[in-house]
This record gives sequence, C-alpha cells and structure tokens, in this order.
Amino acid sequence: MRSPLLRYALAAGVALATLAAGGAPAAAKPRPVDVQLLSYTDFHGYLTPMNNVNDGTIKDAQGNTLIVGGAPYIATHLKRLREGKRNTITFSTGDAFSGWPVEVSQHADEPTIEFMNKIGTSFNAVGNHELDRSLEFLRDHIGKGECFGVVGEDSCFLDSDGQMFGGAKFTTSSANITMKGSTEPIFAPYLIKRFGNVKVGFINLTTPTTVTGSTSYQPSLGELPLVETANKYAAELSRRGVKAIVVNLHEGGAAGTDFNGCNSALTGPVADFAKNASPEIDAIITGHWHAAFNCSIPDPAGNPRPVVEASNHGRLLNEMNLKIDVRTKDVIRDSIVSVNHAVTRDVTPDPEMVTMVDYWNAKAKETYARPVAKITGDLTRVRDADGESTLGNTVADAAYADGQTTGGGADLAMVAVAPVKGSNSLRGDLLYAKGANPADSDGTVLFGEAWAAWGYANPVLTVSVTGAQIEQALEQQWQTQANGTVRFAPLAVSGNVRFSYDLSKAVGDRVLAQNVLINGQPLDPAKTYRLAALAYTLLGADGYTAFAGYTDAIRGERDYEAFRTYLRKAGTLTPPALDRAIALPAG
Repeated sequence: MRSPLLRYALAAGVALATLAAGGAPAAAKPRPVDVQLLSYTDFHGYLTPMNNVNDGTIKDAQGNTLIVGGAPYIATHLKRLREGKRNTITFSTGDAFSGWPVEVSQHADEPTIEFMNKIGTSFNAVGNHELDRSLEFLRDHIGKGECFGVVGEDSCFLDSDGQMFGGAKFTTSSANITMKGSTEPIFAPYLIKRFGNVKVGFINLTTPTTVTGSTSYQPSLGELPLVETANKYAAELSRRGVKAIVVNLHEGGAAGTDFNGCNSALTGPVADFAKNASPEIDAIITGHWHAAFNCSIPDPAGNPRPVVEASNHGRLLNEMNLKIDVRTKDVIRDSIVSVNHAVTRDVTPDPEMVTMVDYWNAKAKETYARPVAKITGDLTRVRDADGESTLGNTVADAAYADGQTTGGGADLAMVAVAPVKGSNSLRGDLLYAKGANPADSDGTVLFGEAWAAWGYANPVLTVSVTGAQIEQALEQQWQTQANGTVRFAPLAVSGNVRFSYDLSKAVGDRVLAQNVLINGQPLDPAKTYRLAALAYTLLGADGYTAFAGYTDAIRGERDYEAFRTYLRKAGTLTPPALDRAIALPAG
C-alpha cells in the first residue's frame, strides 16, 4: 500500500528517484482549469437558413463568400465545438428574439425560445429588441411561459414536439435596466457559473439606447450607465471570491472587415467601454452592431483583454477558451484564445432542428390563412393629389384607436405614409378580390395580409404636444431639397381631423392653425393635445422634427398588432373617404 507521501508524489509527477535520494519534492504547479465559452448574438429568430446576401452569407478575410446560418447548422457546429470539452457554456449576447421572420414573429417568439432551449443556452443578455413588446412579455411570457390573449392564436402555441410553450429554460439578465427612477436592476445583474473548483462571473449589460429606442421604447423603464455598472458588479463579484469575470454586453462597435481579426481601429461605444471598464474584467463579448471582429484592447491597467463581436442572424459563433489558475482563481490573460467560427452549411444539418424549422414554417402558413376581418372595398397605398390613400387613412384611424384603448387619451393621430427618410410603414395593399391563398375569399382579410400591410414592429406612442407642433408637422409635409425642389411627404391624419393647405404660399407657410379642425374645433397653437403616432416618427427618424420635446409618452401596441386589433374590432370595414386634406383654390 502506497504511503500518502508517495501517492502525492505520483500525482504531482515528482520522480521516485527524488524521494529515494531523500530530497524534498518540488511543489508542482497545478494545471489550470480550461473553460470554453460559446456565444452568439443578434440572432433575431433566424431559424430558417436564408439565401440572401445579408442574412445567408459572410465573407472571410480573403474576401471569399461563405454560405452560412440556420438553426440546423448552428446546432451541428455547436455539437462539434463542444466535443472533448469538459467545461463548456453557451449563451446569447442579446437580441436573440423579437425576430423579423414571420415563422417566429407571428408566434410570439416562441419558436426562437424552443431553439434556444434545445441548443442548451444558459443565459441571454437583455438586448434592446428583447423589450420590443413589454417588460411583462419578456419577464412573464418568455421567462415564465405565461399565456396572453387567445391560447393557440396569440400565444402558447404547441411546439414541434407537441408541447405547449413553457418559457425559457435559460436566465434573462441585465445589470443596467431598471424601473424608471430606480437604481436596482429588474433582472439578475450577473450569473456565477462553477467549473470544477473555479467560478466564472458573467455580467450582462444592455445598450443605453433601449429605453427610448424606436422599437423598444419603454417609458416605464430606466437604464444605468455601462462602465459604472460593470465596475460595480465586477467589484462585487471579486468580493465574493469570483476573480474570473466576463462581460456580456449588448452594445458594440466596428473594427474592419475580417471577422476573425481587428484590421482597423475599434470604434463605437464598445471601444470606450473597453478602455474604461475595470481591469478585474477579463473578457468582453459584445453585440448590437451586427458587426464581426476579434480584437484585443488593453484594459486600464495595460493588460490585453479580448473584445469580440460575432455578427448577427446566426452567421457566426464565438468560441473563447479561458485558462483559470486554480490558485488565484483568475483568468490567465495571455492564454485566452478567441475564434469567430462561420456557421457554414457544409456540415450535416441537425435532424431535430430540421424538423423544428419545417414545423414552424408550416405553422406560419396556417397562421397566415386565418381570417381577421372583412372589407367592402380595396385599401390601397395609392395617394391622391392631397397625399391621402385609403390604406393611409385606415392606419391613421388604427393608431387613433390604439391611442385611446391603451390609456393614452389620444385627441388625434398622424402617420407618415411617405416619409422624408427612413422606411415607409405602408408595405402592402389589402384588396377586396380574393387572392391566391385557398383560404381567401372576396372581402376577406387574412392574418398574413394584415400583417404585411402596415408596420415593422414599431410601437404606437401617445404623447403630449402643442397645437403649434401639430401645425409645424403639417407644414413639414413639404420640404425643400438641396437641389431646390420641394418634396411632398404627406402625413395621414385620423378621421376626426380635417385640414386645408395653400400651395401658392411658401414652404413653411402653407397651413394655418384656423384651417386645422380636430373634432370640428380649430387647432389652438397654445393648447396641449394628445397625439398618437409611431415612435419612429416622434423620434424624428422619419424626417419630421416638429415633435421634438413631446412629453408624457404612453406606449401602445406595435403597429401591425394595433392594425390587426382595429380590423378585428371593426369586423367589416368600409374604405374611408379621402376628404381629410384639402387644397385651397389658388389665389
């Protein structure tokens, strides 16, 4: 039987000859603990492999185009990367859902959560798009599986395994999103994960543009500064004995075109963050910018620290391998290896994921065909000389209805139907004649048709503005361009508004307050009105600056949901008359 001393000597790799000679064994340096971090960012629910350039390809350092992305291929690559790894963890850097593909967006993002659960996601940082619906949606529906609306139509669908939605199996985390006026985070600010006899702390942070972002606008929430918040929790983790610390930050930057390099100086908010965040933080994994880089930036103490971003829509996976000293419990910085892996499609797609993707795409076809309402005539984007269209007037009425039913107390609504800049929210006509879908019939509006007619996931806000601001906004329908021409960018108004304009007058002087009627009463420039409009417009992104300084915002439904709600309540809708804007006779 070996003595305890001999067993120790063998374990430490000390030669038996050393013991026989009577010499004291040299203390062996314990091997560090290897930890593999696998992360993805800005996935946005892109389960289905895409064939377009922006979503389905990426260029390598040599400029070669790689075909990438799709849940079946992500799953396969993750399995390969995990092979032989004892200590491995997979997580997301935010904007994982609130996707634009219809198979996820029409099903309350539940398909994306099914995917994230199945690939073993451990946690997800709150990105701005995680708050595109509401805090309650993220916390209660996504986090806890609570249903809303009509089960099976609005939420809580059966998944590809025939199970009702049960919520995320991963943790949602953000250290800097609070209730308005508070300094306490709503979600867990960090997570501590144990790997053998060492721990790693993950601080999760959200871009400060979230609370007033054009899609994530949440007036009931607040946010804390990034660097100060990261440093606070890094210090807290250190006091708790956690010395290996990673920041998972939904805020990014850009650093050239090599997704596995840093071939130009890192720019953007993350550059400032990296230069100022506590030296106790060993690595910074970022997102939000849909960029791809693999940089090393010195921390404030001058030590190298990886700063990486892994593109978007499942095109890349970041693998970061850490070595943690079991004595100091800290990361050995100069041993960190970070690689952005292209999610190529030259591998066998994961069969379970293929089944899942096929299921949700078939489900999307069923959802598309669900009838929503009836119309007695066409609702089109075709504008008359006054800038009015039947669809434009209808969506203005939908915004007005939302601004009343969601507690905003709207007095009127205005919708940009041909904005000066940015995207036009009117995307498709609703025609009376039946379409090609077998479920369609004359006068029937299908779910998918309504979805495609108006909106891009922008919330309706009801805000307080002055009558003078409303008048100014109507003036801004005509804007002089750099070449001297005048661009007409009409605003659709709700059915309780009438206004006239005089084209013989100079730009900026074509609308008089007394010629604007709200519920039959002349506009009072000094009075405060409650206006319903899309957040994108109110923030000036459409090119109308008149609404700057609005107050008392109340968030309603997102555009296409507000539109669908309006259609459902109407039951049968007659195209509105084009009589809300009137040109005065010349002279």
